[in-house]
Amino acid sequence: MASRSSLLLILTAASFVSIISPATSQTCSTQNVLSAEKTPFQTCLDLPELESYLHYTYIATNSSLSVAFVAAPSRSDGWIAWAINPTATTMSGSQAFLAYGSGAGAPPVVKTYNITGHNLTEGRLAFDFWNLRAEALNGGRIAIFATVKVPAGAGSVNQVWQIGGNVTNGRVGVHPFSPPNLNARAVLNLTGTSTTGGGSKTPGNAGWMVKNVNLGVNLGILVLLGTIIIF
Repeated sequence: MASRSSLLLILTAASFVSIISPATSQTCSTQNVLSAEKTPFQTCLDLPELESYLHYTYIATNSSLSVAFVAAPSRSDGWIAWAINPTATTMSGSQAFLAYGSGAGAPPVVKTYNITGHNLTEGRLAFDFWNLRAEALNGGRIAIFATVKVPAGAGSVNQVWQIGGNVTNGRVGVHPFSPPNLNARAVLNLTGTSTTGGGSKTPGNAGWMVKNVNLGVNLGILVLLGTIIIF
């Protein structure tokens, strides 16, 4: 028979689990996120930073990657972003989808940003994409949906994600500089696994992938309307 101290420990642990909020205990597998075709994505990942999630389906026959990136802005007027970087594992040089709330009852705004050099510029991306939209989810989360064209034969892509500060009159504010924000990057293997560090491990001629990029340096300093943003 269990001792009184053991029973007390079990009851305490059970009580603690019972009061954990749905937002804290949520994983990608508990989210009912569907593709543009209203079907489940093939794979989902609990990303290692910023309590973010990625649902995705890779179709090799047409070199397309359909994604749903899910995260909660850090504030009611905040933003979230998910990006592919064709040339490195930092935000600088990446091609980003950025979304933020647009008011009660209205769908979130989602825009594209071509981050060239040190400038965060809204505009056309370096690759084709379609089915771009954003949805508001329970718990204050936003989902960014998009399908992107990746190079034929690519085994992985460099992904970067972010949760930013406020958005004022469409102007995107700076995000926090904490380690989770600065480390929100990984190599997304299209076969269904994700790794941090080390750069892409892309076999053969994969177009815009690179290998062995040091994640600890070159954070990328981006300037937006006079505001310095470090990713």
